[in-house]
Amino acid sequence: MTLPPTGAFPRLPLSSRAEADPHHSPDPAGRRPGDESPSVVALGGGHGLSANLAALRRITPLLTAVVTVADDGGSSGRLRDELGVLPPGDLRMALAALCDDSEWGRTWRDVMQHRFSSAQGRATTLDNHALGNLLIVTLWELLGDPVAGLEWAGALLGARGRVLPMSTQPLVIAGDVPGAGTPDRPEGPGAVRTITGQAVLAKQADVCNVRLVPPDAPACPQAVEAVGLADWVILGPGSWHTSVLPHLLLPGLRRAICDSPARRCVTLNLSPDTETQGKTAADHLRVLHTYCPDLTLDVVLADPSATEDGADLEEVAASLGAEVFYADVRAHPGTAVHNTLRLAAAYQEIFERHR
Repeated sequence: MTLPPTGAFPRLPLSSRAEADPHHSPDPAGRRPGDESPSVVALGGGHGLSANLAALRRITPLLTAVVTVADDGGSSGRLRDELGVLPPGDLRMALAALCDDSEWGRTWRDVMQHRFSSAQGRATTLDNHALGNLLIVTLWELLGDPVAGLEWAGALLGARGRVLPMSTQPLVIAGDVPGAGTPDRPEGPGAVRTITGQAVLAKQADVCNVRLVPPDAPACPQAVEAVGLADWVILGPGSWHTSVLPHLLLPGLRRAICDSPARRCVTLNLSPDTETQGKTAADHLRVLHTYCPDLTLDVVLADPSATEDGADLEEVAASLGAEVFYADVRAHPGTAVHNTLRLAAAYQEIFERHR
């Protein structure tokens, strides 16, 4: 694939994308003749979404990741603040997860995830920047289009699917937590303090009243289209308030998810994160219902070792229209890491049951 000169980048031609990835279909729900693979949209961010994508790319070529864009920490936060771009980190991780297991794919996965560190302790402006973040931002600056930039990055990597931002506008996530008051608002029963920013909010327990700023930001049109054309829409796993829930807080994307004819699956975490300490698996579903009462589900995927409240979970899932599908998807006892092949097998069985 020959790149055009700087300043003359078009949107990536579909023929070029197909050459880079023979499994890619230009239509989010399109299929090659005889291909019965489901079209899947996975929503989330960070490590949870990456685990999902690494599993899903093994069972369907018709895969779209829709990624949160509220990160404000680390390399992503610096680039966002200094250059006014979308935070690229979660988008980078999604692209890396879609790299295949060929030598090309493994190499580019490592390249995208590589972080710079100064030699002999000398601080530099590149410290802790991920090369993939810089590559993505470079493409955005050359093309002036976040979606086109991600398409070009995906073509370079041979990504087994496409990656889209939930919005083409950087978002801020805020929430309330129990806490001490201020001199003019003394602490008392029900006292709360507002935490702004994903990096800080993700470290808080008992988060409530989560919201996006601005609250009416536009959803990425391509993400809305993909959700509307999908056979399956999957939420989770991941940080519940800062990676999973935001997709239901963005009005345009929430409507697309609730109105889509696709089947909907929620994949639960293997252990509570900091945001949800003390919450049960059923409580995680209650959170989604609280913020999006119109959401109905078809399947809740849960690991039995992480669901001590099985009866409660099944009752709440049923109230949302879903069955609970139990599968051992934990990589090792005592860890919160998914086994990629086990997770892929679980999705394969779910898709076949609901074909």
